[in-house]
Amino acid sequence: MRFHRSPAPKPLGLWSALVPVVTLVVLLGLSFTLFGDGAASGPNQVALLFCSLVAIAVARWHGHTIDSLRDAAVASVTAGLPAIFILLSVGALIGTWAMSGTLTAMVYFGLQLLSPAFFYPTTCLICLVVAVSIGSSWTTAGTLGIGLMGIAREMGLDPAITAGAVISGAYFGDRLSPLSGTANLACAAAGADLYDHVRESLWTAVPSLAIALLVFWSLGAPVAFDPSAATARIAAVADPRLLHFLPLFLVLLMAALRWPPFVAIFLGALAGAVLAVVDAPDRVVAFAGPAPTHDLALLKGVWSALSDGFVSTTGEPVVDTLLTRGGMASMLPTVWLILVALAFGGFIEKAGVLERLIGPVIAAARSVGALCTALVAAAFGTNLLASDQYIAVVLPGRMFRPAFAARGLAPVVLSRSLGDSAAVTSPLVPWNSCGAYMAATLGVATTSYLPYAVFNLLNPLVSIAFAFLGLRLLRAPGAVTERSLP
Repeated sequence: MRFHRSPAPKPLGLWSALVPVVTLVVLLGLSFTLFGDGAASGPNQVALLFCSLVAIAVARWHGHTIDSLRDAAVASVTAGLPAIFILLSVGALIGTWAMSGTLTAMVYFGLQLLSPAFFYPTTCLICLVVAVSIGSSWTTAGTLGIGLMGIAREMGLDPAITAGAVISGAYFGDRLSPLSGTANLACAAAGADLYDHVRESLWTAVPSLAIALLVFWSLGAPVAFDPSAATARIAAVADPRLLHFLPLFLVLLMAALRWPPFVAIFLGALAGAVLAVVDAPDRVVAFAGPAPTHDLALLKGVWSALSDGFVSTTGEPVVDTLLTRGGMASMLPTVWLILVALAFGGFIEKAGVLERLIGPVIAAARSVGALCTALVAAAFGTNLLASDQYIAVVLPGRMFRPAFAARGLAPVVLSRSLGDSAAVTSPLVPWNSCGAYMAATLGVATTSYLPYAVFNLLNPLVSIAFAFLGLRLLRAPGAVTERSLP
């Protein structure tokens, strides 16, 4: 019996590789033109599904089998499942924290402690400290970020600027924390030491942060804010106490102890549910509606908050707007977006689109500055196309590693450049898992907060400037002179 092997896939030509990319740019641009900020609730997903069909057609034309493409999409989506479960757990957390009074307490005490004139830079610094401590931008935005967004709305401040400040601080902390998954991944991709990476990253991250803080300070409210009226409105319909911070402290403690983010956040959601049952059972029962017994009403109320979110009926419009939110169901459009985006990323990676586009860029770089610029562009482009920051770290890191070594550069230069580009630009892409997560969690469209994510915009530019100026371009052991790229 004779077996016939399928012919090996043919390498993509440049024009073939550009077909799915151009289709993506055109359709997503058209989606935003027609639907504006509402594009992420469905139109972008349709566009990405169509782009996936185009990518499949290109891959099939070049010899890839349907089975191999299906396996690539499954692998890509599987890699994104942790992000999806974290997103669902954040939805559950928002629902029970709204019911328990945790969100109310965060806003109530925050109004008394924070000044509008310095709110944006203070927000950035608070998120920075927490993210450095726990190593997670997602957990920081999904806990403190939510409370800070509520405070900003109560003060009459711009939610988009606040979201930009939250993201700037959270991603600075994520970049610099030894506990960060992206920092460890960048070191693994580049072959660099983690603590060397953290030390070198300070050189490009601190100037970016300093400029960001100046920008946020300049955007502060020019007039004083009297919190007494706002806090009186909250106190009239709620009873904010320090007890209500227990779920927040529990999540931050578990994150600092390196518990898996999904576990920490979902347990934080359950802690909010327990607090609501113990501290405000009447509120839970009233929210639940008809139930056979009091105990089942408590269970029904908590269950509803976890799944569909909490609906506040205090009669105070500001408080009801703040607390009517959450639930896993509120995250389903974002889950849909992440799923189709990751599938598209799997198709184009399997087809070799990214390698075909990045390869010539590496070959064309004739100086260290040009090489670092090419890496930044490749990492951002991978965030655009593959829709996942981890792919944007690993794939360019793997492809650029020989080129950096040929220049005699130390591995930490590559790992720092990956952190300066792949990690921080991921929340700037609406269909990237990070951009979708931040938009859903903070309640601000990616395109709205993008101009104010100042640190994330500046960090890649500062990295490029350092490369062209020859700053902190450490040499690999034994490297004497630069060599031309092959």
